[in-house]
Amino acid sequence: MIFQIIAILVILIFFLTSAIKILNEYERGVIFRLGRVIAAKGPGLIILIPVVDKMVKVSLRLVTMDVDPQDVITRDNVSVKVNAVIYFRVIDPTKAIVEVEDYSYAMSQLAQTTIRSVCGQAELDDLLAEREKLNLELQEILDAHTDPWGIKVATVELKHIDLPQEMQRAMAKQAEAERERRAKVINAEGEFQASAKLAEAAAVIQDHPIALQLRYLQTINEMSTESNTNTIFPIPMDLFKPFFARAGKKEEQS
Repeated sequence: MIFQIIAILVILIFFLTSAIKILNEYERGVIFRLGRVIAAKGPGLIILIPVVDKMVKVSLRLVTMDVDPQDVITRDNVSVKVNAVIYFRVIDPTKAIVEVEDYSYAMSQLAQTTIRSVCGQAELDDLLAEREKLNLELQEILDAHTDPWGIKVATVELKHIDLPQEMQRAMAKQAEAERERRAKVINAEGEFQASAKLAEAAAVIQDHPIALQLRYLQTINEMSTESNTNTIFPIPMDLFKPFFARAGKKEEQS
């Protein structure tokens, strides 16, 4: 009698553990009955028929997948390493289990090949400067391929682009040369603007000779404020014109 009770208890425990399943809010259970898909159930309490039913759990939470660095040769023949991060979620648990054997592994392999393909069609400058455009293109391609699997790709982000040391040095030299060019252009523009202002000032002085005397007095005032041992007084050449004129007349008379 005792052995019968123990056997019944064992069978009852086996039945309960096999028949009763509890799924969390973010989980769904794809039920197979004798090998055929019945439905995706959950969350909450799920009752299965022991031996007959089999359940596969699927998480509906957003999954973050880090793609390993991929060797990529860009359109302008530059070898780089590119890695990315992908955010996706399962929206149809039945398709995610039935249509593909291991959707996480399949997503990883698809992401690697897509990254090599898309980045290989872009030039290095576009790869560095237009990441947003490449991210959107990668997201659209992956989402189109994984839609039959019941998976939605939310975001794809190129995380890091590793350049060879030779290319980094070349880009540093290019950036330095560009900064020097901009400095020279700015300096030339400043000289041009200064010469234009000097030409305007010369025109004003020509029309108003008294302005030259005012500038002379201002220069002397500025020099007097400085602690110099030697002071140089600039004398306008107009003061010597009468002497030059007299000397010229004497030479003509002689």
